[in-house]
Amino acid sequence: MLKDHPKGIMVMFTTEMWERFGFYIMMAILVLYMDSEFGWSDSIKGDHYGAFLGLVYFIPLLGGYLGDKIFGQINTVFAGAVAMFFGYVALALSSADQLVSFYLGLFLVAFGTGIFKVNMAVLVGNLYVDKVHLKDAGFNIFYMGVNVGATIAPLAATLLGYLFNDYRMSFWAAAVGMLICIVTFYVGKGKLLKADVKQSKNSEKEMVLEEIPPAESRQRILALGMLFTIVIFFWMAFYQNGFALTLFAERSTKIYEFLRPETYQFFNPFFILLLTPLLLTYFGKLNKKGKEPSTPVKIFIGMVIMGISMVIMVWASLEGGNSDSNNMFPSWLISTYLVVTLAEILISPMGQSYVSKVAPPKIQGLMMGGWFLATSIGAYGSGLLGKYYSDFLHHEYFLILTGILVFSAVLALFAMKYLKKFAN
Repeated sequence: MLKDHPKGIMVMFTTEMWERFGFYIMMAILVLYMDSEFGWSDSIKGDHYGAFLGLVYFIPLLGGYLGDKIFGQINTVFAGAVAMFFGYVALALSSADQLVSFYLGLFLVAFGTGIFKVNMAVLVGNLYVDKVHLKDAGFNIFYMGVNVGATIAPLAATLLGYLFNDYRMSFWAAAVGMLICIVTFYVGKGKLLKADVKQSKNSEKEMVLEEIPPAESRQRILALGMLFTIVIFFWMAFYQNGFALTLFAERSTKIYEFLRPETYQFFNPFFILLLTPLLLTYFGKLNKKGKEPSTPVKIFIGMVIMGISMVIMVWASLEGGNSDSNNMFPSWLISTYLVVTLAEILISPMGQSYVSKVAPPKIQGLMMGGWFLATSIGAYGSGLLGKYYSDFLHHEYFLILTGILVFSAVLALFAMKYLKKFAN
């Protein structure tokens, strides 16, 4: 899988793995922590969940500017990692009597994640400036690093919850993960210097900057704007994993000693690790035959598959999940996460790869920030909709999400011709 890839991709893989370990430990227990520690209603939890995720993915606009114009990608990544570390410490020190610490922790994690994520994505794209044909595969490798960390995280949260019965221990574990992330990135940063816009001496990249005329730059930005609009609806459904699907696990699904509500978030990243190599191999074979679908087509297929995942939850709710009586077998949620995973593989790394290919080089960080802004809007929408989880029958709630995803797939279909124009 790593043949012909730049050496820096493994630095990115490992750094992102530990950063995501910290983030997804927190995400596995965030709603459960708000419930047990503060006793907030679903509506209040939804406000906080949506606002936090919205900020996480809004900050990349600032992060892209800082990386492109002021500090460079490497320094901005360091700053984000340090902010996250202190954010997890603040969360670990929070309690019902220390709400200020809770809010400070959420802000630092959101800010740090925001400036970290966008610049990591730009660094990955820049590593492949001379190997554009490997860029989709490079982002998939990077995305596997994301999901190694995300796979370990809920298992760690489950074990810590079982041993200590205190969600704060998971916040401390997240802080330790960030320390390892910082050390890993520092040790390997020498392999990334050519990918940093402030430290690169890559003359070929500078030549590319001068070749794109203003009219084409505007067309590329318009194509990206279309993509951003479409994926908003995907993220609105996807981030139900930390809200509606977690509440379904807590209230509607049978509880087992080592299969707690936070444990279900293990399955999405686990399936990504399992399926990504298979899909890369499959698409590689299609590529050799000249039949590999373009990135926009992959994204469209992902939208359709994501809609199917919500249909499974409609079915599960009608089969007994509506009663909130912990009577549903785990297979319903696990099946949903499997289908969600297929959709995510076709949308998230492919979308970032598309942005890296299409964005005018002078504003690549800003455009990658636009991708995360779309994620921000969708993530905030997930919490906004989540406020009403208890106001609808669960099958009605998931049916609304199904309709939203069908609408987004239709948008992708109508925009396909224009999106394909800059796909290669």
